[in-house]
Amino acid sequence: MAAQDAVASPTGGKVAYATQLATTLIRAGVIAPGRPDRVTRQLAALRSWGLSLAGGYTSAAARDPERIALIDERRQVTFAEVRDRATRISQGLAALGVKGKSRVAVLCRNHAGLIEALVASAGRGADTVLLNTGLSATQIQTVLREQKVELLIADEEFLPLIGEPPPGVQLLLAWTDGTSPGPTTLEELVASNPGGKASPPEIVGRTIVLTSGTTGAPKGARRPPPHGLGALASILSKIPLKVRDTIAIPAPLFHTWGFAGLQVGMGLRATLVLRRRFEPESVLADIATHRAGGVFVVPIMMQRMLELPPDVRSKYDLSALRAVASSGSALIGDFALHFMDAFGDVLYNLYGSTEVSWATIATPSDLRREPRTAGQAPLGTQLAILDESGNDLPTGTPGRIFVANGMLFEGYTNGANKEVKRGFMSTGDVGHMDSTGLLFVDGRDDDMIVSGGENVFPREVENILTEAEAVREVAVVGVPDPDWGQRLAAYVVLHDGYTLDADEVRDLVKNKAARFSVPRDVHFLAELPRNATGKVVPRLLREAAS
Repeated sequence: MAAQDAVASPTGGKVAYATQLATTLIRAGVIAPGRPDRVTRQLAALRSWGLSLAGGYTSAAARDPERIALIDERRQVTFAEVRDRATRISQGLAALGVKGKSRVAVLCRNHAGLIEALVASAGRGADTVLLNTGLSATQIQTVLREQKVELLIADEEFLPLIGEPPPGVQLLLAWTDGTSPGPTTLEELVASNPGGKASPPEIVGRTIVLTSGTTGAPKGARRPPPHGLGALASILSKIPLKVRDTIAIPAPLFHTWGFAGLQVGMGLRATLVLRRRFEPESVLADIATHRAGGVFVVPIMMQRMLELPPDVRSKYDLSALRAVASSGSALIGDFALHFMDAFGDVLYNLYGSTEVSWATIATPSDLRREPRTAGQAPLGTQLAILDESGNDLPTGTPGRIFVANGMLFEGYTNGANKEVKRGFMSTGDVGHMDSTGLLFVDGRDDDMIVSGGENVFPREVENILTEAEAVREVAVVGVPDPDWGQRLAAYVVLHDGYTLDADEVRDLVKNKAARFSVPRDVHFLAELPRNATGKVVPRLLREAAS
């Protein structure tokens, strides 16, 4: 059995899965009656274009042409306008030589122009490379060369980082702030091309997402467009979003989770609210102003929202909000409870990876019961906790986490792939399941350290330390030790007005964990070094402490 084939619900076979799929899509309004002429055009577009971004926005424009599709700081555009503008941009890309399997890279913050560029690139059948806005100048040059990029679409602010593109790489500008002469802009392509009815590309392009690179150089992961509505139903089986919702997406669109929010919003014909830079109060303002029912975030964003003073949070009417969908890194300690106490039981925590998509989803009731759980497998996904030989491990026994669903990636652009056993793909993490089917992620399989012969996962220590009132955030990593092989080092950020010394930090762990889990090194930082998606970058911790 191939990993892509293992899409049946864990509780039944194909018939049960098909029934659950239809029920979920009907409940969310994806399958619903409408004007016969528009429904006919919508279905015809889906048959011709498929579920790429180009197909999704073409079909959405056929069904809901006047509905607002995108809102950013400068403008709002309807689904019909997105389709028409993307068609004109796509015609401009064709004149630049972009065709099926060309590589188009985007280096943009969240705004409507980025999505129009993505739709246009998909309309040409090109492979689109999502560049992290936190990359260095050297990394940008390296990725452009390694991914064989032919065209780079970038926001004007990144021109100093880009410098002189590698030979053969053309440059277009997306968001611009000035009027000085420079590279051609997307607006110029919109103005200079005729538009009209577009035809689907002969080749369906892939989206290439860069892995986070927190422990090394980022790799390009090839993701195909959805094969059907199963991926959308998977999310909707756990998260109460509906057709024509308004969804805010502060999570960066170049990240797997932000991009997933775009795909979900497209499938729901939702209005997407975008801002180029994250500000915690601005997110609350967007939810209140636009009556957003959902918001896609990474955990550090929730932390910053929670840190807003109560009198600031209370200024905004968040009564329309039903789902705060978080992914990208673990929720440490009892953070889920603190967040829901402040914002209501609206938190849905997703565990997964660039390679396997989402593997589990924790609902508010799951998190109320077990705030550190990663949740249960959603519709169409199966989990396995395996030993090194590929055998199933008993309930409660830690092992390597493997996933099977219809959303697995197609491999890295360098030819490598993730390990697959029995049709299930490795996530690279170690975890265990309890008797109710909840998954708990113990840590990365390469994060575990052996200190004096004892296996230690840093996340357990992080969970303990974040329970302390004085601790704002913490990262724990293994460092070499000449006597013990490895030892734990804790990097601690305190809340304003609080003090702790190293011995007090060690005592917090000593009172709740085994002796070998106590960090020998304790460093106090003003903030943890993070990448553009909010993940802590372990290799920068020691530099930050020096």
